[in-house]
Amino acid sequence: MSTEVLSVRIRRELKEEAERLGIDVKSVVERALEAEIRRVRKQRFKALLDEGLKSIGLTAEEWVEAVRETRLER
Repeated sequence: MSTEVLSVRIRRELKEEAERLGIDVKSVVERALEAEIRRVRKQRFKALLDEGLKSIGLTAEEWVEAVRETRLER
């Protein structure tokens, strides 16, 4: 796995408190960035899905109901 260097400026007090508490800043930053990436991807996917449904004249609720009905028919 390759890595990149990420340099950010934070308040000195924040860094010092994290060090005092033994917080692994790298892990915290990675988890926060992963969570934000998931959130943005989900948001973009939802917008794309809503746009696609709108283009065929369906709401998300109507689409979900249609899928449920189709599953029950099996």
